[in-house]
Amino acid sequence: MTFKVLLHIVKTVSAIYAKRFNINRDEIWYLAKLQEELGELTAAHMKATRRGRSGSATPKELHAQKEDEAADLLAHLLLYADRNNLDLEKAIRRKWMAHLPAEIMDKQV
Repeated sequence: MTFKVLLHIVKTVSAIYAKRFNINRDEIWYLAKLQEELGELTAAHMKATRRGRSGSATPKELHAQKEDEAADLLAHLLLYADRNNLDLEKAIRRKWMAHLPAEIMDKQV
């Protein structure tokens, strides 16, 4: 799945959520949601690594919670980037892929 396809799906779900709960998604909302989701991922990680109260959750359930929270964080990062006209694919190529040797880059592109 490409970023573009994933962004389309995430925007659709986010719009449904915003309408259902009457949420005004302004500039601060997009940034605050990133912080909120990072906090939830941190809490899930703490539980899964037995640094927080995990209750009766199994290791498999705790792992699934980390996956879910990481997915939420990624989705909200895509929404934030879209709202702020950030081209994440271009930025990753510029910032990360520039460090790859040419022979690896040729295979990636």
